[in-house]
Amino acid sequence: MNLGVLVSGRGSNLQAIIDAIEAGKLNDSISMVISDKEGVRAVDRCLKHGIPYRVIKRKDFRSKEEFEKALVEALKEAEVDLVVLAGFMRILSATFLGHFPMKVINIHPSLIPAFQGMHAQRQALDYGVKITGCTVHFVTEELDNGPVIAQACVPVFPEDTEESLSERILHHEHRILPQVIRWISEGRVRVEGRRVVVEGARYGTLPFNPELEDF
Repeated sequence: MNLGVLVSGRGSNLQAIIDAIEAGKLNDSISMVISDKEGVRAVDRCLKHGIPYRVIKRKDFRSKEEFEKALVEALKEAEVDLVVLAGFMRILSATFLGHFPMKVINIHPSLIPAFQGMHAQRQALDYGVKITGCTVHFVTEELDNGPVIAQACVPVFPEDTEESLSERILHHEHRILPQVIRWISEGRVRVEGRRVVVEGARYGTLPFNPELEDF
């Protein structure tokens, strides 16, 4: 598949995808990265690895609809098959999603439907849960609430800060996001209502977490 990756910041999940491709674990390619901000580390990663990128800023457009149409145009020009939101800090509407039905996935640092939206790690700490984690899901118009493809669980320790919990969750984000991309690329993912079925996926070798094959 040709991947389009949308970013807003440091791009660590973008780097996880790049690493998986360069290691031969993904047979896909990144045909376009779009950042809605200038000067972010994600753009530096594109320059380092020779990946096409564009900076498309919301403030340069009169409306959200025009902004999203520009995103769509850039992704279509790059012949993108799957759109990956990797730390993209904007909510996409039907204007965008209608062009990529069930072809947009997101990585979120909680076990959705728990702790949706911003600062999910802080929400988990404030609520006092003992287990949180991360989720890869299909993107719908409802914030952080599309069908779940994969999740990984992370324990919450009494001494955790938002930073320490975020880093521990991020380790698992870097594992499950490339795995999900490979599942989709191999045609193993189907959606039945809210339920996502992954053919041949193996589970149970790690506490609470899927066995992530080669990742």
